[in-house]
Amino acid sequence: MDTANLLSKRAHLTPEREALLEWETGTRYTYAALNERASRCANWLQSQGVEYGDRVSILANNGVIYLDLLYGCAKIGAIFTPLNWRLAVPELVYIVHDCTPKVLLFGPEFQEMCQQISDQVTVDHIVSVSQYEAMLPQQSAQEPPRPAQLTGESTHCILYTSGTTGRPKGAMIPQRQVLWNCINTAISWGITEHDVSPVFTPMFHAGGLFAFLAPIFYVGGRIVLSKGFDPEESLRAILEEKCTVILGVPTLFQMWQQSPLYTTADFSHVHFFISGGAPCPPQLIKAWRQEKSVIFRQGYGLTEVGTNCFSMTDEESVP
Repeated sequence: MDTANLLSKRAHLTPEREALLEWETGTRYTYAALNERASRCANWLQSQGVEYGDRVSILANNGVIYLDLLYGCAKIGAIFTPLNWRLAVPELVYIVHDCTPKVLLFGPEFQEMCQQISDQVTVDHIVSVSQYEAMLPQQSAQEPPRPAQLTGESTHCILYTSGTTGRPKGAMIPQRQVLWNCINTAISWGITEHDVSPVFTPMFHAGGLFAFLAPIFYVGGRIVLSKGFDPEESLRAILEEKCTVILGVPTLFQMWQQSPLYTTADFSHVHFFISGGAPCPPQLIKAWRQEKSVIFRQGYGLTEVGTNCFSMTDEESVP
């Protein structure tokens, strides 16, 4: 098994199990449906001239299309290179010029930004998400042939990290790293097919793609995917869908405490929170434990080498 067939293997094992809920639209996808979309995406990319090693970019809010591209690119050895929509146009122009994607997809919110990029750098195919969705059903749902040169060392994604100085730098994530992150995360955190995790972190970020999403799919669990982060809606999704493992940053957990939903909310279905991105105040951990009996684990991840590098045990996380 490798990342190229990770989703197809899961679809073979549990085809009718629910894999994904798009929170805003209410659309639910089984593993079979997700894998079919990824295969159609791979075949569509090939129809656009995408070959092994070519880059494919997207500038859009979270959505199922990210999964199409993440797994569709893996099937044909193309390199998924999502773009950070928080960056300014000059920074995005630099990244697009640096990674030279053959295809660039964009969501409706970023049409003007994409136009400004295309005025300054040439991309073979620039396609809106709506155009892509219209073309997807016309593509073959058959698994595309596996490229002969595809190995565990083949680059699966390029994720740009800005660091503290200089221009953004593209971290080349090999296929084997994605697979082993899934395996190690499942073992270390005890994730199973019964787990449900929300994703509201931007999916141009390693945390959005690989902290919980890919490992949950590896074991056959379920993802609740939000277009973006909203304090009230994200908390509502966690409660209504009974999410069990949740990644966040300290500010997010503080926002939830201030929500009108918090006082009467029942978090008994939550196994643990993972807090990362910044030091978590001891008083915040204590408050959640005392008021809602929620366990905190503090973790650290690094785009270039992980994504999930380590996490403290429950006991170590106690202030």
